[in-house]
Amino acid sequence: MQKPLQVISEVLTTLQVPENALQVALIVAALGLGWWAAKYVRSRITVSPDPDNIPDRLRELLYVGAPQSLILAVLATFDGLMHAFGLQAGMLDVAVQLVGVLLLIRVTVYVIRVSLGARTRLKGWGVPITAVIWVFVALHLLGWGDEVIAALDSIGMNAGKTRISVWSVMKLLVTVSVFVVIAMWASRWLERRVLKLDALAPTMRIGIAKFLQAFLVGLSVLVGLNAAGLDLTTLNVLTGAIGIGLGFGLQSIAANFVSGFVLLMDRSIKPGDVISFTGMPGTATEGFGWVEELRGRYVVVRDRDGVETLVPNQNLITNPVINWSYTDPRVRLKLPVRLSYKDDPELAMKLLLEATDGHPRIIREPAPVARLMGFGDHGIELELRFWIPDPQEGVNNVRSDVNRRIWQLFREHGLTIPVAQREIRVEMGASQVPPPSLPRGV
Repeated sequence: MQKPLQVISEVLTTLQVPENALQVALIVAALGLGWWAAKYVRSRITVSPDPDNIPDRLRELLYVGAPQSLILAVLATFDGLMHAFGLQAGMLDVAVQLVGVLLLIRVTVYVIRVSLGARTRLKGWGVPITAVIWVFVALHLLGWGDEVIAALDSIGMNAGKTRISVWSVMKLLVTVSVFVVIAMWASRWLERRVLKLDALAPTMRIGIAKFLQAFLVGLSVLVGLNAAGLDLTTLNVLTGAIGIGLGFGLQSIAANFVSGFVLLMDRSIKPGDVISFTGMPGTATEGFGWVEELRGRYVVVRDRDGVETLVPNQNLITNPVINWSYTDPRVRLKLPVRLSYKDDPELAMKLLLEATDGHPRIIREPAPVARLMGFGDHGIELELRFWIPDPQEGVNNVRSDVNRRIWQLFREHGLTIPVAQREIRVEMGASQVPPPSLPRGV
């Protein structure tokens, strides 16, 4: 308790010196002016949500570093004026150094986040990470770093021959993070190279890129732990427990990841394919959609309503899936039509073919055909068959257009689509069984 009181007393004594008080006032004024100017500058900068080109990146960098840059500019101006007038400016010198270091750290964290890609987990954590790093650097610049490290190292416990302290855990996290960032850089560089290999199929390139990323990140964690001084042999029990957990509690997750690699390697389903999960080929469209993205655990399927369904990879491996565009994007649609026995089936089949004429999505080769499928209980069973080249644009909308045209042509030519009818015959006659006698007295 004596040491904190002594520090406070020394600070108050220092502030009683007029030049020191002036420097503190200038530092506070610089913080206020710089922050107000940064708010004005930020209001004039338009930052796109996911910039991909250099001008947008520079505008975002200006937006991120505006507060520190303007505060540093104001502090440097005050510091220069103090030196010009021959006044003591030790506090201002330190403040300029600290703000300059803060700006450098903030820019570095932003560059690292951008270099790791738009989907990196660092997005949104730039300010907290910058603050933690800056605090430790500032303590070292002020000469208090060794004392803080000693205090953090004193808080801990002994686990056998190993001592676990707050400082050792923090050092471990920082070391592993550095190695993971390096691994992510290397994986992104390799991913760009692999995706440019035209000799490999697109799904094969994606699979190799994902495997390299997972392998490098896992290896970087082990190397980081070893570099931080942790004996990896002490993790045998932990890894054994993790293995048991994967075998029992994480079966589904592990199966989905393995299934994801299988899908990428065998190319049975790839981005852009039109698939459905239930129904019969060529007729049903339940669960209908096209594959937008293959991820490690699931596949993103977008339907005609704009809804994106995340389908676990294991479901696509173990369950039947209709791939409408596996080898050829063209699909054949079938429209059953019933005709009355009073009408001419040859005319009806001619009109069915005419119903497909002029439709922009029905192709001419193979040409549409009409077939007489059988003689049913309620009418003649006909079927119209035609091909479309783009099932991803919808199937039922084409069916609807053709059915409406068939209805119009049938009405124009007096053809009838019969309705199923049921005839019920009731025979009334004398019963051969005598009615039961009633009890006496009723």
